[in-house]
Amino acid sequence: MAAEKSSQVLLESQREARVLVEQARVQAQQLLRDAELQARDLAMRRREELNRELEAARAELREQERRLEKREAALEQKLRELQRKEKHLEQTREKLAERREQWEKKHHQLDELLAQQMQQLQQISGLSREGAEKLLLERLEKELAAELAERIRRHEERVREIAEQKAREILATAIQRWSAQYTSTLTVSTVDIPSDDIKGRIIGREGRNIRTFEKITGVDVIVDDTPGVVVVSAFDNVRRETARRALVRLIEDGRIHPSRIEEVVSETQAEMEKYLMELGRQAARDADVQLLHDKLIHLLGRLHFRTSYSQNVLAHSVEVAHLCGLMAGELGLNPALARRCGLLHDIGKAADHEMEGGHPKVGAELARRYGENNPDVLHAIQCHHDDITSDHIYTVLVAAADAISASRPGARRETLEKYIRWMEELEAVACSFPEVEQAFAIQAGRELRVIANAHKTTDADAARLCREIARAIEQQLDYPGEIKVTVIRETRFVDTAR
Repeated sequence: MAAEKSSQVLLESQREARVLVEQARVQAQQLLRDAELQARDLAMRRREELNRELEAARAELREQERRLEKREAALEQKLRELQRKEKHLEQTREKLAERREQWEKKHHQLDELLAQQMQQLQQISGLSREGAEKLLLERLEKELAAELAERIRRHEERVREIAEQKAREILATAIQRWSAQYTSTLTVSTVDIPSDDIKGRIIGREGRNIRTFEKITGVDVIVDDTPGVVVVSAFDNVRRETARRALVRLIEDGRIHPSRIEEVVSETQAEMEKYLMELGRQAARDADVQLLHDKLIHLLGRLHFRTSYSQNVLAHSVEVAHLCGLMAGELGLNPALARRCGLLHDIGKAADHEMEGGHPKVGAELARRYGENNPDVLHAIQCHHDDITSDHIYTVLVAAADAISASRPGARRETLEKYIRWMEELEAVACSFPEVEQAFAIQAGRELRVIANAHKTTDADAARLCREIARAIEQQLDYPGEIKVTVIRETRFVDTAR
């Protein structure tokens, strides 16, 4: 029984095993079929993707081929165009060469014709080539003279109007913003004395006191019958002022003898030096000019006792400095440098009697000697009375300010003889021209009226004559400001009806 059960169990197990194997075989076949299907699907999808990529690549290649064919066609078109242009250029060169050859032949023929005509003209007219050219140029010069003079006149008028308008604005602004007073110093000084008995003490025994005083101070003391006054005379204003102060101190002290005179004069001279330095420093402060050498400050102080046509030179220098600064500000320049040029422009007048040359040259040498190295300052000092160069604008400002300060009403008092001589010189310059009949200086020498000979001049010549007279005045005369020149040309015809 047990054996039968075991065999049954074994058969059952084998049967189950065969079932399981069969099932496994079926499942394996199913899995294999599924795998094959998946592989086929994957292969199909991959083939489709490759086909699409291949088709895209083929399309791209076809597009590139199309573009290359298009470019090739364009290049072929350009090549044909270049060949056509090259052919046309070659034809043009050939035509130009032919035309050049024809032109050279015609030019040669024309030269021959001109030479023949020139020879015939010379034979007919009796003139050589040089003579004909001279005649033609003279005729052309006459024809163009009027037009040239008219152009020059219009240009000068336009430039003069613009320059005068701007100059008037700047000068008027500077003048209105500054004003100053002047003191007039004579060549003598008077000393008041309490009584005429002092005159004898001033003279001293046998005149020794007055001789000692005059020898030490370098002045002349005039003791005459004028009551209550003793006169001190000298051309050097500083020396005269020193002597006047010393004499006043001696009279107040009462002790007048040679030793006391030497002591008082020595003390007064020391005080005068300090006073000159203070005057110079005050002038520099008034003009707002800094960093001046002590010697230049001392020379500025001496200008207080120097006059020019009754005009105080130190006050004039301060006024010129301010005017230069104002005009420099209007023009956008350096006002401080302009004031320095104006303040020092007449510094040579403080020492021109001690050195050779005029005050501009002396002043420039002194300024250079005492530390003024700025070329604009030195040029302004040396050339504010001479021909002014355009590359030194500060010299122009100093010359203009100097003329304003010197020529304004009341600034100077000139003698009648000098005024008449100036008017005669001005008229003589105009009368030196052969075309001028008469000349009249008017407006205190600020305007010159010229009467031109109508038979010797034309309207164009009158414009030229006016310009030449103005240039001659600039070159031959020295004057402040400007002079207006007016040329008048008139032709009159008179007849009588009977």
